[in-house]
Parts: sequence; C-alpha cells; structure tokens
Amino acid sequence: MPLAQEHCPAVVAKLTPTETQALLAELRDWNVEAGKLVKTFRFGNYYETLAFVNASAFISHREDHHPELHVSYNACRVAYDTHSVDGLSRNDFVCAAKLDALT
Repeated sequence: MPLAQEHCPAVVAKLTPTETQALLAELRDWNVEAGKLVKTFRFGNYYETLAFVNASAFISHREDHHPELHVSYNACRVAYDTHSVDGLSRNDFVCAAKLDALT
C-alpha cells in the first residue's frame, strides 16, 4: 500500500537508518536534517501557502501526528519527528506522503 494511503497507528517503533533510507526513497524532495524529516513547500502567494497549512492541519488532526511548521509568504517548511521514540517513525513518512499528495 502506498504511504499516502496508510494511517498512523498509536504505537510505533523508531526506524533504523536502513529503514529510514528505504522510506525516504518513496518521498519527493524530503531530507533528514538533525534527526527530523524535512521539506520546504513553495507556493505562488500567501493564500496558497495558508491553504496548504490548513490542509496539513486537517491531516495532522486526523492522523494525530503533528509536524513543526515554519510559514512565510510563499513557503512552508515542514519538519516531522516522533517524540515518543525520540527519532523518526513510519508515521513521519506516512504524513509526509500525505502532504506530498496535496501538491
């Protein structure tokens, strides 16, 4: 099943570096920086940026998995990690794929 069609379970395990690299290959333009899964989405204007932020809020609420968002006029930097495992989990990649599906 594609990552974007999965749902985030409540209990997850920390990914190994090998698992992280395999899942990273399934995403578009995401990177791991300082232990977080990150991507900057770029838009044509502030309205489009905020529409993306609102859509990401809906996904975050539905999946009960919330990223750090840094918003500017025409961009939103998203950073995922899983606090309960002190690192990355599959849930980070599932939510990242869902955000990719928005654009």
